[in-house]
Amino acid sequence: MRTAEGLTSRQAAELLQRTGPNLLPAEKPVPQWRKLWGEMTHFFALMLWCAAVLAYVADMPQLAVAIVVVVIVNGVFAHIQQERAQHAAARLRGLLPADVVVRRDGRVRTVHASELVAGDVVLLAAGDRVPADAVLATASACAVDESMLTGESELVPKKAGDAAWGGTFLVNGEGEAVVTATGARTRLAGIAALTSQAAPPPTPLSLELRRIVRVIAGVALAIAALFFMTSLLVGFQWRDAFLFAIGVAVALVPEGLLPTVTLSLAMGAQRMASRKALVRNLEAVETLGSTTFICTDKTGTLTQNRMNAVEVLTTAGRVQVAGEGYQPEAAVQGEGTGRAAEAALAALAASQGGAEFRDGQWRVQGDPMEAAIDALARRLTGRTAERQTPLRRIAFDPARRRETAVVGTDAYCKGAPEAVFPLCRDVPALLRDEVQGMASRGLRVIAVARRRLDADDPPAAAGRWQSCPAELIERRMDLLGLIGLHDPPRPDVADVIRTARRAGLKLAMITGDHPETAAAIAREIGLIGTPEVVLEGAGLPEDEQMLGALLDRDGVVVSRVSPEQKLRVARALQSRGHVVAMTGDGVNDGPALREADIGVAMGLTGTDVAREAADLVLLDDHFATIVAAIEQGRATYSNIHRFLTYHLTDNVAELTPFVIWALSGGQFPLALGVLQILALDIGTDLLPALALGAEPPGKHVLARPPERRHLMDRQLMIRVFCVLGPVEAAVEMAAFSAVLFGGGWIRGEAPEAGLLMAASGAAFTAVVLGQLANAYACRSATAAPWRLGWGTNRLLAWAVLAELAVLAACLYIPQAAALLGHAPPPPAGVLLAALAIPAVLAADWAYKAIRGRMRAA
Repeated sequence: MRTAEGLTSRQAAELLQRTGPNLLPAEKPVPQWRKLWGEMTHFFALMLWCAAVLAYVADMPQLAVAIVVVVIVNGVFAHIQQERAQHAAARLRGLLPADVVVRRDGRVRTVHASELVAGDVVLLAAGDRVPADAVLATASACAVDESMLTGESELVPKKAGDAAWGGTFLVNGEGEAVVTATGARTRLAGIAALTSQAAPPPTPLSLELRRIVRVIAGVALAIAALFFMTSLLVGFQWRDAFLFAIGVAVALVPEGLLPTVTLSLAMGAQRMASRKALVRNLEAVETLGSTTFICTDKTGTLTQNRMNAVEVLTTAGRVQVAGEGYQPEAAVQGEGTGRAAEAALAALAASQGGAEFRDGQWRVQGDPMEAAIDALARRLTGRTAERQTPLRRIAFDPARRRETAVVGTDAYCKGAPEAVFPLCRDVPALLRDEVQGMASRGLRVIAVARRRLDADDPPAAAGRWQSCPAELIERRMDLLGLIGLHDPPRPDVADVIRTARRAGLKLAMITGDHPETAAAIAREIGLIGTPEVVLEGAGLPEDEQMLGALLDRDGVVVSRVSPEQKLRVARALQSRGHVVAMTGDGVNDGPALREADIGVAMGLTGTDVAREAADLVLLDDHFATIVAAIEQGRATYSNIHRFLTYHLTDNVAELTPFVIWALSGGQFPLALGVLQILALDIGTDLLPALALGAEPPGKHVLARPPERRHLMDRQLMIRVFCVLGPVEAAVEMAAFSAVLFGGGWIRGEAPEAGLLMAASGAAFTAVVLGQLANAYACRSATAAPWRLGWGTNRLLAWAVLAELAVLAACLYIPQAAALLGHAPPPPAGVLLAALAIPAVLAADWAYKAIRGRMRAA
């Protein structure tokens, strides 16, 4: 039986056995082996596995082992980088306290939170987390922080009979609550389920890489099949033709592409971390560069999350206060300082929270607004006000929009002007008329009033303030003044917003705050659009297409949003083709953070749940950090475009010997072997490609709209297959042919083995040196390499030196040269191969010059 005394131990045990522990449902973890297996069985990896098997069947175990090593190393690396997977629903357990105080068997005792059952009576005090959904049986000055669930930044007063939700935080007061739901039946569990069900969409990079892999795979298989048939026609045995086809396929597949992409993303993530942006998902680095729409919260991201009392208006005049934080020092100007101080002290008397000096600085204790009032009183009086324990407190109520405290022989009231004015005997026209003016400047205005309690008032005479009706206290009051409070925007946020718009980004403020407050801040920082569009979550259209059309504009403000509505906003914008970055800091933001293309969580003020659900964590909670991360994301996307150009140019040079062999009917020897090609792809090419992936952002990265192009676009294809690739291949075949003919080879005869190996060494050298020049050519799609500054990418200089060292090792270490099937070329072959450097640079410069003139025409 459930009574005011709570349950008996026997009843609690029976209910616990029937309903289960007070724990949130746990997601079944994915085994580590399955995650690692997934990294090694995607489409690109499967294609390489097939190549390894075919190489082994064709009696080339060295090639098979090399390809297997590439797949395994890349899979393990990707698995390590992605292991910080999302555990948002599991992290919600950390919001529940370990032990709670309950009344059982008629006495107070402590039990573990997991042992709570419906019907338990829980004793709550200020500072406690509510351990389960409950209804307050008693409440004394209770105020609850529900921002984790609702997004509201203001405290919610609670009285007897009100619901208290599990996971929320009792900031003020004390009370007793009867548990109504535990575990999976709580509201918190519902949000946890919503968070876990919101599957993150595939990133633009993953979609683009899938497209590239499929294109390359299709081309590779088609050309390999063509060469297999050609080999049979020119008289090859099927086994040799099959081996030849494998070589063609390997030549066309850029084995080092995915490792290079992964490492480039990791470099971008490191740079973002140095700019206070922590990336939890590597592909989010590139996705940031594709972002077209930022949905940002207000408090702490656009503002400093510090409420500041900046103005006091009384009948004696206007006093302006300029101070930082909550310390006592401030500049005070204006007339009527004494009356302003009286109003500030009255507002402080009606407050519960304030500011305290701790750890060498002034900090908020309770509500930030009340901390600002405390600081205001100290700034105007020059001393810390002595606060008496109230005889009676009438807590803030959203319906009343005011709160009152009886202290000594006075009653002090503060609240919204429209709620306080009717209680006053006289409201001066000066104060009444100024409310709108202060609000239009973005200030949150509160009115302060006082009533001298007469000794002959019945409540005072009987000492019955606790039971006295509020209307007998809150009457015939004297209006003392108006206080204007401001949560100051971050100093540079307006400039950052302008930078974001120059970058072609659309912005929206998505917040749980009141629409007027949100709109005022949006105006102050220049975020709100023209005409102004200020929406409320409850008023959003039900039709998704209509919602998307309403939101798809710059400078929209959406207030009073719930978790479901925030999800709808993200989905509606995505349905309009946007890549959406969504910020958040509370439990309620988890689903939207996971659903958005980029979830951005606050690192300073955010919850663990939000951080776990996000792709990007702002270590300074600053909107500017989002824009900086987008800049780095765009640079990373351009870098991927750079080294894709670099890789594919190499593939043209690698494929050319096979094409010439086929066109000659097998009469002209192959310039490169399969192992040489693999050495080029994952040996000499890898470090320069990584260096291109570390190219710093250009000066004008944020001066252009987001690039929504394919990585393999028309410009890349022309540059690779019509300019860089053919020039590099021409020098390669020239060096090979010169060594062959110079050594006495006669067409139609089989070349001597040593001569063929030396000629192949010359071809190998030409490709490496051509790629050296290609690395510098790929630094920019428009500028010649000598105009970029040789020292702006020092990593590339070191990579080129390493590339030359690898080339020397491959040529002059006998074991390596024998394994690859070539030998050091003669001096003439080296000189011819070296011509690849000026040839590639000249061709690239000519192409860029012609393309620039065509654009200008």
